[in-house]
Amino acid sequence: MNINSLIQLLVILEECPNPDAVVTELEQVLHGSGFQYYGLLRHLQQNPAQQKIELRAAPLAGRWPEQWLQIYAAKKYVRIDPMVRYLAHAQRPFRWRESMAAFDGDAHQRRMEQMMVDAFGHGLEDGYLFPIHGRNGILGSLSLGGKPIDLSPVEIALLEAVARKTFWRLLDLKGEAEALETMLPTETPLTRREMEILHYLAEGMTSMEISKMLKISNHTVDWYMNGLQAKLKAKNRQQAVALAFRHGLIS
Repeated sequence: MNINSLIQLLVILEECPNPDAVVTELEQVLHGSGFQYYGLLRHLQQNPAQQKIELRAAPLAGRWPEQWLQIYAAKKYVRIDPMVRYLAHAQRPFRWRESMAAFDGDAHQRRMEQMMVDAFGHGLEDGYLFPIHGRNGILGSLSLGGKPIDLSPVEIALLEAVARKTFWRLLDLKGEAEALETMLPTETPLTRREMEILHYLAEGMTSMEISKMLKISNHTVDWYMNGLQAKLKAKNRQQAVALAFRHGLIS
């Protein structure tokens, strides 16, 4: 991947006069970097009454294999998509296969595996997903897919910056950026499993100890912990516990 092209893109995006120009510049760099397919989404506010996180999204830009979106919708893959479920709690960019590892033993694992097989058959062999966060939590995401590409930490950091820049530039040109950032945060109740993990975390247990206690994988424990940090607006696990005590979630 050409790191210079990513750096140049960050500058060019600021100078784009309209949304079409932003999308054109983004697609040129992504294609030149080896990514055949991509999707830039804006995630919508959740219903406060929901007991679990279920991201709803509106596309800002994208290019996917022919018929893939129709198959994805027809088979209702959005309900079990491991990338979507993992994204709900993700604090950093991740590779698609990382999300599968987090749901090892999940009740929907077989359907998840079938989805990945279908995706592979349509040219989506591997990819990365970049969450876009704001003051009120996750606001959007950039998904890149196609042939397997191993990105370096520097490349991942630059693509994360590109994802944020493209997202906000598009919203700014559409006159929607200011309204999105001033929205009030949504209250999201903790699930039973999150409360269990929070209590064990407060007792000083490690991810390994919690995974053995609950008979789930290490990856799944970390996924829940990332979700707790996001919901509590905490920078780390220690702050999550402190905030939980402060708000009376644990005693």
